[in-house]
Parts: sequence; structure tokens; C-alpha cells
Amino acid sequence: QVQLVESGGGSVQAGGSLRLSCTASADTYASNYMTWFRQAPGKEREGVASIYIRGSTTYYVDSLKGRFTISQDDAKNTVYLQMNSLKPEDTAVYYCAADKTYGGRWDAAAYRVWGQGTQVTVSS
Repeated sequence: QVQLVESGGGSVQAGGSLRLSCTASADTYASNYMTWFRQAPGKEREGVASIYIRGSTTYYVDSLKGRFTISQDDAKNTVYLQMNSLKPEDTAVYYCAADKTYGGRWDAAAYRVWGQGTQVTVSS
């Protein structure tokens, strides 16, 4: 059973925008946090933005504040990541994660459910 499905990735020029979607099964969406991570070639997976589903509280890594926005649509069991003013260094595979257990919000090992990832490529 597929629990998380991401979409919306693609190729864009620097300065452009993309909106990623992560649709969850009902049980997965009802868990606590849903968080976007990204992984660039040769680099570790890093946190991007997170939302506490029950309270709609949002969190961002400091370096991305102001450019990225996470939001939710409860009717669609979907979390979005709006990415503006994209830079070549934003190029990565973006993953959605859910069902956080122990550990910090940006600790990838803390999440039990992952999507398949969606590629974002930003050209200069």
C-alpha cells in the first residue's frame, strides 16, 4: 500500500517557482508531522520544511525561510511545498516524510513513512 505520493517536480530556471505536492493515505496524514527533505547528489538528506498536521504549525530550516512555504489541505490529505526564487543549489530529489517517532524534526531517521521522491532541477 502506497502511503505517500509526491508530485510537482521538474526543471526550472533560476528565479523560477515550483510547487510540490505530497498526498498521503488517511492513516498517514493523521499522524503528527509531515516534513519535506531533500537530497542533492553526493550530499546527505537534509530537512527543508515541516508541518504539524493537527495544529498547522510550520517549521523551516533557517537557510530557506522566506523562499519556501509549506501548507496543508486536509480535504485532500495533501501537504504542499511552494518554492520561490529557486537557485541552482536547490537542485535535489525532494522527499516527503511522515509519522515521526523519536528524534528531532530534521532527523530523517525519525520518520517511518517516506515517499518515492521527486526531482527538482534548477538551471542557471
